[in-house]
Amino acid sequence: MSFFESLVALLALAVLLLQVSRRTPIPYPTMLAAAGVVVALIPGAPDITLDGHTAMALFIAPVLLDAAFDFPLSAIRRLWRPLIALAVVAVLITTAVVAWIGWHFAGLPIAAAIALGAIVAPPDAAAATTVLQSAKLPRGTVQVLTGESLLNDATALLLFGAALAVQSHGGIDAMVATRLSLAVPGGIALGLFCGWAMGKVMPFTRGSFGGNLFEFVNTFIAWILAERLGLSAVLCVVTCAMYVANSPAVPINARNRVQSFAVWGVAVFVLNVVAFLLMGMQVRQIVAGMGADRLGDAARFAGLVVLGVIATRMAWSVGYNILVRTFPMLRGDAKPVSFAQSVVVGWCGMRGLVTLATAMALPHDFPQRDLVVLSAFAVVLATLVLQGLTLSPLIRLLGLAGKGDGEELLDKARRKLAEAALAALEGEQGKVADETRRQFEIDRNGADNICPEFDARQRLRLAAIAAQRDKLDELRDSDVIGQDLYEQLQEELDWRDLAISPEGRRLIEAG
Repeated sequence: MSFFESLVALLALAVLLLQVSRRTPIPYPTMLAAAGVVVALIPGAPDITLDGHTAMALFIAPVLLDAAFDFPLSAIRRLWRPLIALAVVAVLITTAVVAWIGWHFAGLPIAAAIALGAIVAPPDAAAATTVLQSAKLPRGTVQVLTGESLLNDATALLLFGAALAVQSHGGIDAMVATRLSLAVPGGIALGLFCGWAMGKVMPFTRGSFGGNLFEFVNTFIAWILAERLGLSAVLCVVTCAMYVANSPAVPINARNRVQSFAVWGVAVFVLNVVAFLLMGMQVRQIVAGMGADRLGDAARFAGLVVLGVIATRMAWSVGYNILVRTFPMLRGDAKPVSFAQSVVVGWCGMRGLVTLATAMALPHDFPQRDLVVLSAFAVVLATLVLQGLTLSPLIRLLGLAGKGDGEELLDKARRKLAEAALAALEGEQGKVADETRRQFEIDRNGADNICPEFDARQRLRLAAIAAQRDKLDELRDSDVIGQDLYEQLQEELDWRDLAISPEGRRLIEAG
């Protein structure tokens, strides 16, 4: 079986497993990890390896930009204390614990042991997001977990890069120290420049496939430039994404936003699939090349690393909860979470794509590389399976299962949007202004479920759009309009369809 055939098989399996995951509390990365192992163990699977720099750029750069683009700066300002506790302190503690295990039990050099710790330290929030939607966790806690997945990646990757530089250079001297000291500010400065340059080019590519492609090209260029200049590629990409997402000088229209979200969502999913496949193949090569005694020692060491990773996060999550209750200044304005909630946060420590990519990025002359890669894969597999499958039962056991306040907040937000629209129309006179105001009044009252006109209007709008689609097909089939005009009008109808709320769509389907 060629690599392409293996990839197609895993992609097909991933599509199936994603549908199963949507209907069960099992996170899809858990299924994907098991599927990657199964496909990689198929007889005749090829031996595929990637250059370390290529692996980092291919897998990490897009994921970092996607996460950084979606995370609001206001949340960092508001939740910086718990974010630092989880995304910085927890990563540093986990790295230290795993580094000690690597140094004491495997005899790894200090720098190599720190690199191992940085590889397995950052959790991936994507695996826990599906399950947490059914938990009664405070919105701020869920937001902290989401933000953690971005910031802890940056922390761990900075540690990884520094440890790798020291290990490859054989120690720290003036040149290495200077390079490391310039990496952070230089990466941020380069990221701002790349974001500014991206904003200047985007207006010329907006609304086309070239615009979506340019987003990826700019991401990879930013990463490669930073690496070539010896700067932090991680901070460069993160800064670039946050600049583009938050700068008023870089306007993003509706069409470009919808296209980008769809393209990037699929891209990140495919990258996860490819990463699990490649890592499974690497592990197969490693296991095949080890004798029974060596494999037993490696399995015991990997077990210690897994235990150290899980126990450290759990201990810090519960311990930090005790600290903020004892010293309220540590949490600021944030509400304290319960003991049960801190346990759930501690158990949301599944590792994912960043751990896989950094492990694959290790140079071939890295000390005991096979042992480190095997341990990293064991951490990903064990945390995704053990914690991924038990997170939902744990939530039920602790009495946190049930729907949160998401629907209520959604209705409140819709009402506020309608009120903002009405305020903008205040003072406008005439029949058109009155009709427009009436429409937004229906939206406002419909958000409170007190306006029967809201449901009726949604039904009528969907029925009218369906009739327009039928007529549009008729116009094309009778050669009244060509394919280019057909696609333009079809897109206009799609926008109107998207404007209908999910509630109205469910009413039509039920009726």
